[in-house]
Amino acid sequence: MKSQEITIRSIQHYMYCPHRWGLIEINKSWGENIFVTKANLLHDRVHDPEKSYTGRGKKVYTSVPVYNDDEQYNLYGVTDCIELKKDKTGITIKDDNQRYKLTIVEYKPTKPKEKDYREDDLMQVFAQKLCVDSIFGGDCDGVLYYADVKKRISLPLKKNQNCNGCSMKDVCMPSMRKIPDLKKEIKKIEREPLCENS
Repeated sequence: MKSQEITIRSIQHYMYCPHRWGLIEINKSWGENIFVTKANLLHDRVHDPEKSYTGRGKKVYTSVPVYNDDEQYNLYGVTDCIELKKDKTGITIKDDNQRYKLTIVEYKPTKPKEKDYREDDLMQVFAQKLCVDSIFGGDCDGVLYYADVKKRISLPLKKNQNCNGCSMKDVCMPSMRKIPDLKKEIKKIEREPLCENS
């Protein structure tokens, strides 16, 4: 049996608020406020494939469709931006003899006040990373760019088995709240009635 495809945006919506996710994905509802409008304006500028460019030692591609069709993920979506910076330890791109280090850049209108990033934004970029790494066979980085403070925040996307036994684990890369099985949660929500019969 083929698993259900999941959009990266859907993951971000679910992590932000499961109820909001249900309204958007199941009820097909939508509402806008000043925050959505600011985000739309920012992304309208970013999501223009004509704005891809080369300069200052790197190539920048905007509005890049990505996917990971591995049965355990079955993800797809669009990155705001992927930067390719020349790096001898990086990956090669088709029809190019250079090696590059890839970085996903996700644009957000406002930085959270109390922390560097929100978990739902981190998960959005992590899902993009699963796709980009699958396509290019590398180990890309991910950053959030906050337009209001004009600042990039590097995300803790690299973690290997050595981290579990390291005494610096909590200082280097604090563990995050465990995320429930998304597919299981989606199926559970889909089975629940939208409203009770009177």
